[in-house]
Amino acid sequence: MRGTAHVPGDKSIGHRALLFSAVANGVSVLHGLPTGADVASTMTVLRGLGVQIDGDVDNGVRVTGRGFDGLNAPQASLDCGNSGTTMRLCIGLLGGRPFQSTLVGDESLTRRPMMRVAEPLNQMGSRVEMAAGNRPPVTIHGGGLRGIDYSSSVASAQVKSAILLAGLQATGRTRVIEPSLSRNHSELMLAQMGAAIEMDDCRTEISASSLNPLGEYTVPGDASSAAFLVAAAAMLSGGSCCVERIGFNPTRTGFFDVLETMGVELNASITEPSGEPTATVSVNNSPLRSFTLDGKALVRAIDEVPILAVMATQAHGRSVIADAAELRVKESDRLATTSAMLKAMGARVEETADGLIIEGPTTLNHAQIECHHDHRIALAGAVAGLIARGDGWTELRGGDCADVSYPTFFSDIQRLTDAVVERVL
Repeated sequence: MRGTAHVPGDKSIGHRALLFSAVANGVSVLHGLPTGADVASTMTVLRGLGVQIDGDVDNGVRVTGRGFDGLNAPQASLDCGNSGTTMRLCIGLLGGRPFQSTLVGDESLTRRPMMRVAEPLNQMGSRVEMAAGNRPPVTIHGGGLRGIDYSSSVASAQVKSAILLAGLQATGRTRVIEPSLSRNHSELMLAQMGAAIEMDDCRTEISASSLNPLGEYTVPGDASSAAFLVAAAAMLSGGSCCVERIGFNPTRTGFFDVLETMGVELNASITEPSGEPTATVSVNNSPLRSFTLDGKALVRAIDEVPILAVMATQAHGRSVIADAAELRVKESDRLATTSAMLKAMGARVEETADGLIIEGPTTLNHAQIECHHDHRIALAGAVAGLIARGDGWTELRGGDCADVSYPTFFSDIQRLTDAVVERVL
């Protein structure tokens, strides 16, 4: 594996840039938005609320914001597709609007719980109704919000961001306290847009504010997408890869910290423009050591657990991932699906209640992998297929779900390696 790559824009930042621009007072032009289905779902929901969005992701998306009062009552249910971020943040956005709205999603999203967001919104004065099991569809009866002090039981950027969106529309002060700091993309962007917001470690406070537009804004590359290329280069013999201008927010760099623990030869050239820090990251093939990932460090690498588990199969010693029960309610039960994927390929994996224990190094064999409509499993399975031995193929059943976050992944892999990729209809 050799070469330079540019990964899609960061999904987390892209969602927030669209949502905050939609309720700002003025025009924002967003460059570098990812082309995947999740961010497209956010645009669909905003258009359903009457927000004018023009242009395209290749040439810049123009969002004409008219403040919170510029949102219109939807004429139909708002379809969030497969995007949990879209749904959870929009519960907060719509909790302050004086009308009723209903958020729906695809079969996978309908299985994901929404109570963690509904609970604080109900405390603030909205009425959030859900289907059996606190799952979508979600109906929000909004308006008349008041600020609250909310101590979250988990470190969740989605819960925090939903509360902040509601707090921007509430009377009084809203305070969110987390057990550890989750991604702070919302706080950084809202501060950049002039919100009345204060941040101190795991505490964030916000008051009702009008937002200035972002103007011309470029979304950095997605560090979580870059992780799959970096992991492949670190494991493939003679591998070397450079990924340019990815987001390098400290709340998102847990994956790279684990790689340093594993002994990976890694270099990050960091720049700090206004808002989000970015970096160009280069990596070379390295002998791998085992690692332990838990606690606050796990929060900073939560999306990269499937690919770190693949790397653990090639590391010397026992790797332990713990405190990751949150992964059981993602697009799939990622602890179970990651374990099943690696066991099918011959890895020595033990699944625990909140994590994985992996013994390495182990030679992986080609196998058939069920992706369970989960893009992270598809991408991790593809990288595992790159290092698998023996005759045959690694077959990713439902592997096209990788398009949710990284539509050009398979073409990038073909360009950077000598791998053969075939799409079977």
